[in-house]
Amino acid sequence: MEADYVIVGAGSAGCVIANRLSADPKNKVVLLEAGGRDWNPWIHIPVGYFKTIHNPNVDWCYKTEPDPGLNGRSIEWPRGKVLGGSSSLNGLLYVRGQPQDYDRWAQMGNRGWAWDDVLPLFKRSERNERGADPYHGDQGNLSVSNMRIQRPITDAWVAAAQAAGYKFNPDYNGADQEGVGFFQLTARNGRRCSSAVAFLNPARNRDNLDIVTHAQVERIELDGTRVTGVSYRDRGGNWQVVKARKEVILSGGSINSPQLLMLSGIGEAAQLHEHGIDVVADLPGVGKNLQDHLQARLVYKCNEPTLNDEVSSLFGQAKIGLKYLMFRAGPMTMAASLATGFMKTRDDLETPDIQFHVQPLSAENPGKGADPFSAFTMSVCQLRPESKGEIRLVSKDGKTYPKIIPNYLSTETDCRTVVEGVNIARRIARHAPLTSKISEEYRPHADLPMDDYDATLDWARNNTASIYHPTGTCKMGSDKGAVVDEQLRVHGITGLRVADCSIMPEIVSGNTNAPAIMIGEKASDLILGAA
Repeated sequence: MEADYVIVGAGSAGCVIANRLSADPKNKVVLLEAGGRDWNPWIHIPVGYFKTIHNPNVDWCYKTEPDPGLNGRSIEWPRGKVLGGSSSLNGLLYVRGQPQDYDRWAQMGNRGWAWDDVLPLFKRSERNERGADPYHGDQGNLSVSNMRIQRPITDAWVAAAQAAGYKFNPDYNGADQEGVGFFQLTARNGRRCSSAVAFLNPARNRDNLDIVTHAQVERIELDGTRVTGVSYRDRGGNWQVVKARKEVILSGGSINSPQLLMLSGIGEAAQLHEHGIDVVADLPGVGKNLQDHLQARLVYKCNEPTLNDEVSSLFGQAKIGLKYLMFRAGPMTMAASLATGFMKTRDDLETPDIQFHVQPLSAENPGKGADPFSAFTMSVCQLRPESKGEIRLVSKDGKTYPKIIPNYLSTETDCRTVVEGVNIARRIARHAPLTSKISEEYRPHADLPMDDYDATLDWARNNTASIYHPTGTCKMGSDKGAVVDEQLRVHGITGLRVADCSIMPEIVSGNTNAPAIMIGEKASDLILGAA
């Protein structure tokens, strides 16, 4: 097989690139995806992430190494292994981050990545049901909608946060992110709008686009330092080669993209030598600069019914299912969270440094259903952690998962931010109208002294988890730790780009799916501009 462009990974960014490049019938495009087609019906039901996460048919099911910052715990890192990638498994939340995030990228020397440069790309992708305005588009492929469900407990949380002094913000993706309000989600008529649905489905029947599933790429083929194609194993375990006349674009995400580079001889020389891999380009930054959002989940028992009560019986489940089937309404249209808040833990900060995800239910283990009592969840995460980890090879065998070393809570600032985030959550719970609805602080228990720094930090180390936003492992820039330049071209290699969240020089201040799609739009423009 031969093509002008070979895209590795049909995830949030890869589907965008496949659509944009194949829009010109002169471009022959091959899109390779390690997973299968998005035929699992739970993928397309918004609340279906409860059924798809940890399902090895659609999830890579990664786990981190035991982390000292989490008191030696290893935690789960689900990533999508299916058309649409993690946009087929995620919580559907549409969040761009802060304008200052992108301005900092540009200030690091990455021209063309400032907020004024990327805002048109966000708008191009977007079909927002609220309509077009200076910050939003309504003609794009990606459907963005308001929640079709409201719950008294999440409404009460927003009101309590306002009573605690935090302003209401009707659009956290608009002029100002700070404040509390309600999420928008990537959904269309009550169904998930993944990157595959939004960008791949409209292009699927183009004669110049080949989509190959169950194709796990294990090596980039090179002639010296020029890329000639890729090798992958098909579903039967046989080796196949796709030749690239122009470029190969890696869109495998922040775990798979650096792993594939290293397997192909592009990475830190010492690490490659350790595994008997010949060095093509000594790029010590490959796999480094790993950042993620760490969340603390606080659970409060309630003295009135929450969604836990509705899903705890077969009758309740049947009622919910029937409402969805008949009207595309009700709890099955719900994203991972309903309410949100972007807040500052310190007065001297220019922009918010924590984010809330508020859910009208609670689940000790989401895959096993809701807790058997009335409750809701406040999840709070640090938006811009200083802690950085890495992805390291375990073997030169591409089927062997790499080591994921997050290095959470390894700086004092990160520790203090997480602790203060927990404190803010607990303070909000002490404001009306939440006070009349809460019967007990269940997690952490009320026995944990309020504002006890050491005790709260220890609780966080034992109870926090990833919110599944790994970034930065193929950092964009011109410094010694950079992997790609501002055009997303891999340093020292011809004909190879990376386009996914791994190129972020710093993690964005919010959920990462919308930025990944923007990166796909940007990459498409760069590639077509160079053609």
